[in-house]
Parts: sequence; structure tokens; C-alpha cells
Amino acid sequence: MIREDLSLYLVTDKELANGKALEDIVEEAVKGGISMVQIRDKNSSTREFYNQACAIKKILEPYKVPLIINDRLDIALAVDADGLHIGQSDLPFDVARQILGPKKIIGLSVENIEQAKQANQLDVDYIGLSPVFSTQTKNDIAKPLELGGVEEIMSFSKHPAVAIGGINSANTADIIKAGADGIAVVSAIVCAEDPRNAAKELKEIVNKSLSLKAIDS
Repeated sequence: MIREDLSLYLVTDKELANGKALEDIVEEAVKGGISMVQIRDKNSSTREFYNQACAIKKILEPYKVPLIINDRLDIALAVDADGLHIGQSDLPFDVARQILGPKKIIGLSVENIEQAKQANQLDVDYIGLSPVFSTQTKNDIAKPLELGGVEEIMSFSKHPAVAIGGINSANTADIIKAGADGIAVVSAIVCAEDPRNAAKELKEIVNKSLSLKAIDS
């Protein structure tokens, strides 16, 4: 299992970029402290997705920040991304692992307690707890886990976990306290007027919260 830095995980959505280039948003966010970037794009053509992934990979490489592709194994292979993130209705994990090999990162979304228990039987590199709170960035979301759900899953999960869904500077500390290893955000950075400062603020909260959690444990 690969242990990556999940502390501040950016998931892109160019529909929320307000006309700004996604590449610029990503680079500013990385300068602010983003530790991983996932490209999620459900609407673009395969060529557009590929070109976007190539451009963002080129930006991330000097910073040593992993590039994860959402859902699209073909794109992950084509751009030699660092990994793939899959949902419950996407390609099965064992098939993705067989094709990608042992050195690539594979993350899996879990939406409830039962899925989190099933994930313990898989050698995924991390799980994405989704959604923690209600969010407008995805239309097909499950019932929010809330902080209690995060705490329960982290009490038995053998995988590191990043929480996503309705996360902002006001609730980040509570999510880390509940047991998550990091937060994944979309609109909190993509929609921000200043993505670098938005990332910096979140990163400081996460780091402080992780330090307090380490002391308590």
C-alpha cells in the first residue's frame, strides 16, 4: 500500500472555475499547499480530458504533487498519471489494479458504513468518505455521512481516508478530529477569488488539527 499525503486534496471541476483556466487555479492552489490533485471531468470529450490532464501533469511534476484521474482508466494510462480514483459504480478495484500495476495509487469512494467495511477487504491506497456534508458539486450523491459517520468508519477502517463534500474552513478541524487523514475540496478552492490563499488557509487548519490529533493519541 502506498502512503500518500492526503492532507489537502484538490478535486477539479472546470464548470466552477468562473472562466479562469483550470491550470492556473491548480498551480496557485499547489503553491498554497495542496498535496494531491484529482481531475474530475464528466462532460468533456476524451481528447479534451486528455489534453487537460497532460497540461496539469506538467504543472504538478516540479512540485512532486501526485496527479489522480477520476474514473477514466484510459486517461490515467494515456498520461501516465500517478493514480486513479474510482467510485462504487466504476471499474472494479481488482481489474483497475491488474491493469495499472502495483505502483499506482488507487482510491475508492465509500458512501456508507457497509461500503467502508467492504473496502477493508481491498488493497486500495486510500478511501474517500463521500459526502460528509451535503454539496452542490455532485448531483448523484448519497446521504451525507456527517461527522458521526466519519468517526464510525475511521474506528474500523484499515485505510487512510480523505473526506469530501461540503467542506470549508469552518468545518475542517472537526473532520480531522473525527478521524479523517485529510480533506478533499472542490468549490472551496476552485471557486475562490484567490486559490493560493484559500489553499493556504485550509492547509494551516489541517496541519494544526493533525498535530493536535497526534498529541491526543
